[in-house]
Amino acid sequence: MSEKLEIRNKADIDTDLPVISIIGRPNVGKSTLFNRLIGERRAITDPTPGVTRDPIPARYLLGNHPVTLVDSGGVKLDKDGLDYAVSEKSLSLCEMSDLILFVLDCMEVTSEDMMLLDELRPYTDKVILVVNKVDDPRREDLVWNYFSYGYQRVVGVSAAHGLGFEELEDTMLGMLSLERLEEVPEEPETIKLAILGKPNTGKSTLTNLLTGRDISIVSDIAGTTRDVMRGTFEYKGTDYTVLDTAGIRRKSKVEEDVEYYSVNRAIKTIDEADVVLLMIDITEGLAEQDKKIANLIVRRGKGVVLVLNKMDRLKGVANEIEAIKDRVRFLFPILNFAPLVPISALEATDVGKLLDTVWAVWRQLNKRIETADLNNALSVWTKDYEPPRGASGHYKVLYGTQVSVTPVRFLFFVNRIKDFPEVYISYLKNQIRKDFGFTYIPIEISLRERRRNPSLKDKGPGKDELAAKRIVARSVGSGTKKGVSRKPGGKARIGKEMERAKTIVRNSKQARRGK
Repeated sequence: MSEKLEIRNKADIDTDLPVISIIGRPNVGKSTLFNRLIGERRAITDPTPGVTRDPIPARYLLGNHPVTLVDSGGVKLDKDGLDYAVSEKSLSLCEMSDLILFVLDCMEVTSEDMMLLDELRPYTDKVILVVNKVDDPRREDLVWNYFSYGYQRVVGVSAAHGLGFEELEDTMLGMLSLERLEEVPEEPETIKLAILGKPNTGKSTLTNLLTGRDISIVSDIAGTTRDVMRGTFEYKGTDYTVLDTAGIRRKSKVEEDVEYYSVNRAIKTIDEADVVLLMIDITEGLAEQDKKIANLIVRRGKGVVLVLNKMDRLKGVANEIEAIKDRVRFLFPILNFAPLVPISALEATDVGKLLDTVWAVWRQLNKRIETADLNNALSVWTKDYEPPRGASGHYKVLYGTQVSVTPVRFLFFVNRIKDFPEVYISYLKNQIRKDFGFTYIPIEISLRERRRNPSLKDKGPGKDELAAKRIVARSVGSGTKKGVSRKPGGKARIGKEMERAKTIVRNSKQARRGK
């Protein structure tokens, strides 16, 4: 039975902001236009038609006004299977949009374009006909032909080369009754969740449940999700952004170029996220890919929650979940700190517990320990368990400090860094987790060798030694000193002269004190 989640849907396509949708058939340059407008490569671009399948929303500053820009999947004439789902989802954006960028190719108008011209006719007042691929001046005259389709606003651009964008933005500002602002607004604070895992582990089902919208197309076909899908929601007063990613498969199974870029984009979301939800199909267990993803997460110091999905498919055997948890812990030693939460995304079972765990992980990622408190604890730890002895004597941990949050990093100063025992670094990590409450997150410890104060000898000769050297120089001659030292008995002569000179200096000092 599903639980009632305390989630307030904030919608991935934020209707509190003006919504601008990009609509068109496959391969007219919608994703290139989208990436150019937001200033980053968010959507995958590829010559293969139909690469974008799910709508991709992004916060876009139009004249420094925040708006929601949405890239949509290509609309096709086919009414079967996945292509139909993509087309329906794209066309559903028209109703909610404040502005529609209808993209056409300046070189050709296809039957799919003609179908869209009719489909968008009811929304004429909020449509800009964006004629793309006007890559050189010889194509500019082609734009005039598109006024014949009955749309008032036609703008020629080259999404690939960034031409015509000032006119496009001015047109959008005018249609939305906005004026350019000088100040850039602040980004809203939100906890970013990346949902990673093998294909078909329920990532899109969980995303849709959290956001309250079908932002990701759900299909039994592995690899349906290609781009990184974003949705937002509020849970117990905190804003979350959830990133649904393409399923990560072994390299040997990644055949399409598009899927290759999808997988790389999914891996890059680890850097963007605060907490990673690593989805595992409870009926299939772990795979080698899950371990590789785990290594990536730990190396980047991100929070991670192991999510055992599809618990609704368990057979109901006593202690079945506990046995699965024990097996995961055994096979995932690198994530022995990570919380493990069984859920059913399909039935919304224990999803509230999962979000409470995410909040706890995020709090620990942002926790900072005062240097004085850390060093007071360090003195107790080193007293309880002294660092082992090495070939050159005992190792010592002198003091430490926390240098960063998200990721959590500590720096400890030691007397000798060479061959410092790894077992003691593990001991320090465990003590930090235990005494300061970093139980759910990866911790990184760096060592630095403390520089000792230079000795008197290192500082250079004292006054007495300098005085003695001047006497020796007068005795053997400063210009011939090197020559004297090279002759047989030369070094011994200089040494004797130095001893006599030191005696003279010492006697003269004593004589002055006697006065």
